[in-house]
Amino acid sequence: MKLYLDDERPIPDGWIGTRWPEEAIRLLETGHVTHLSLDHDLGDDEHGTGYDVILWIEEAVATRGFSPPGIVVHSANSSARIKMELGIESIKRLFERMKEEEKDAVGINKS
Repeated sequence: MKLYLDDERPIPDGWIGTRWPEEAIRLLETGHVTHLSLDHDLGDDEHGTGYDVILWIEEAVATRGFSPPGIVVHSANSSARIKMELGIESIKRLFERMKEEEKDAVGINKS
């Protein structure tokens, strides 16, 4: 499933649209999301932003072995875009490290 988080832009063909972070997270929890496109500003920062989804993914990778989807940012907010892209890079590094640790643990158990 391709997931698109935005409060204003039209949802691209072939994507499922969500308006709020908790909606996106609920779908991410199913494990069926393969692609994720995030806006930052969703009209009510107190309700949440696209960055909240990045934070949730990072925590889920670190604590639950969550496999993140491909993630892109389509936000026009340039400073938030940079923060979100840095978060995505952090998720990628963490996920790769977790995979390596898992391989090492399996290798150790086999000897």
